[in-house]
Order: sequence, then C-alpha cells, then structure tokens
Amino acid sequence: MRVPCRDVRLCGMEWAKPEHSKGKIDKAGRALIGVFSEDDDLYEALETINHYRAVHYYPLNTFKVTLRRKAEIIDRNRIVAQRIKRLTSIAAKLERFPTLRLSQMQDIGGCRAIVGTTRQVIQLVKLYEQSDLKHVLDDVDDYIAAPKESGYRGVHMIYKYFSDKQAPSIYNGLYIEVQLRSRLQHAWATAVETIGTFLSQSLKSSQGEEEWLRFFALASAAIAIREGSPAVVPNTPTKPKDLIFELKVLSDRLNVQQTLQMYSQIVTVGREHAQRGSNYFLLKLEPSKGKITIEGFKRNQMSEASDRYLEVEKEISETKGAEAVLVSVDSIVALQRAYPNYFLDTTVFLQALQRALKS
Repeated sequence: MRVPCRDVRLCGMEWAKPEHSKGKIDKAGRALIGVFSEDDDLYEALETINHYRAVHYYPLNTFKVTLRRKAEIIDRNRIVAQRIKRLTSIAAKLERFPTLRLSQMQDIGGCRAIVGTTRQVIQLVKLYEQSDLKHVLDDVDDYIAAPKESGYRGVHMIYKYFSDKQAPSIYNGLYIEVQLRSRLQHAWATAVETIGTFLSQSLKSSQGEEEWLRFFALASAAIAIREGSPAVVPNTPTKPKDLIFELKVLSDRLNVQQTLQMYSQIVTVGREHAQRGSNYFLLKLEPSKGKITIEGFKRNQMSEASDRYLEVEKEISETKGAEAVLVSVDSIVALQRAYPNYFLDTTVFLQALQRALKS
C-alpha cells in the first residue's frame, strides 16, 4: 500500500505506508539473525524488513531537507546525504545487543551533514537546539565532547518524527538519526570503514585486530589536536610528542599509507545505470573484484529502488567483504564526496596522517 496524495509533499511519490505490527517487525528481526525454524520464515522476514526500511523514506527525506537548509547556513560547501541501514548492519547490531528489538532501532533511517570544521559542527548543533522543530528529540550523543575509545568523533541526534497533518502523521514515532561531522572526522571514519572492509572486520564497532584499532584511536587523537577539540580520545597519550611517536611506529608496522593508496588504485567504477537526474543511488562494492557498481533511480522510482536494494543484498550475501547501500545525495558528483569509503578513497585521511607524522 502507498500513501494517498493528501499532502502536496506526497503527490507524485510512492512513499511506503506502515503495514506491519511491531510484533511482526521484531519477529522478522529475530529471523534475520537466525532465530527461525523454516526457510519460509526467513523469506517473509526479509520482505518485512525491507518494507519496514522503506517506510522510513518519507520522514528521512523530511529531515534531510531540514538538515540541508541548516547546514548551508553554517557552511556553503557542506555535504548532506541520507541512507537506509543495510541488512548486514541491522543483523550485526541485533547480534551485538541481544535485548534490542528491530522496532526499537533508532538508526534505520539516517541523514548526515559534513561541514568544514569541528567549530561548525558545534554551531550546527546550536541551530538545532534553537529551532522550533515539532519532532521529538529523543537522545543526543556528543562524541566531540566525549569521544569514543575507538576514536570516533561527531554528534548524533535521535529524533522521533512527528507531524500534525493527517497524511504524514502515519509516520509519527519513527526514529531518524541525524549525524554531524567535520571534514576530518568524516575522513577518519572513511578510513576505518575502508580498512575494515578489506580485513572483513567490524573496526567501526571496535571489533578486529588490536593494532589497527589502536592505530585509528591514535590517528583520531592527532586529528582532534589539529582541530582544537575540547576533549581528548580516551587512553591515548596526552603529550603530542608521545602520541606522534606511537602513531608513527604503528603506521610503519601496518604499512598504512601504502595499503590505503593501493586500495584506492584498484577500484573500477561502473556507472552504466546512474544517469543524470537520479535522486537515489544503489552502490555495490565488491573488494575481491576491485569493483563498485552504481545504479541510479529517480525520485518516482523509490519502490523499484527499495526492491532492487534487497535483491542486491541477497546476491552478495555470500561474497566476502561485499557491501551494498542505498543512498540519496544532491547529485552524482556529490556521491563520492559523501561516501568515499565505497570508492575506497582515503585521500583526505592520508593527507591528515602525513601532516600529523611531520608535526
């Protein structure tokens, strides 16, 4: 079922309408991580989860529009993008948190703004604090004021969608995550995901080889110092000289610079189906083939994009390191800037690392 056109913002669109109970959604989540008895249960679960993801498109698009407007006030060169959470990421999170139910997951739909500096991130947060949004701010995680031990920094704001208009009110209560990062924070996160992809390790979730995890914590600390961050990364040296020494030792031991440069050189990009005018892009990364494929979908093809997303995820489920994600950016030109990890592009991080090692 699709939402009727009772609101001008809904006209001409195929926004998915909520159809399943929380109980059925949670049951599908359990089936995804192996708590099922028959193959038919898994097939039905995948269809339920895919529809549940699609239901988030309308509120997510609403938040992206607001984020784009606010971020442009802070930084005219801002990058704004949105994405729907991958099946593999949903499964990993449900396995990591056994008491978490799929219907409670707060980042099925997420949008992100990347601005120039940490100071601009903080300014953008203040813009949200001073705004009159009707949506309910459920939680804020400020990883700039209190960085994670992994070195992750940025600000996450969790909202519950709310509208007092009849048509869009069917989405009330759905969670949307808004992520805010500086350019260097985004570059660091990109490098973490790129290395994690090739190692087949979830480094972004602090799971994987200890030396790589330590390297990225140190690299984040060096970037935090450069940005004048108000807080240090936990368990990293407080003296810059000690920090850079340990960072250099690990960088040399892991051959970081050569490894990342090699990754960026092996990828070929297929854009046969990513024509100009597309609003949604389906990215399929196959590291073993050194290939990324991009398919584009126009705004009125959202249903087709969602179905194709699930189809591709099924196709690559047995391929080591392969990933797929359905995203929306302002243009195909902005795609690589918003999702450089899918292009294995760590240029900005390498520049930051080289600058730190010379300091």
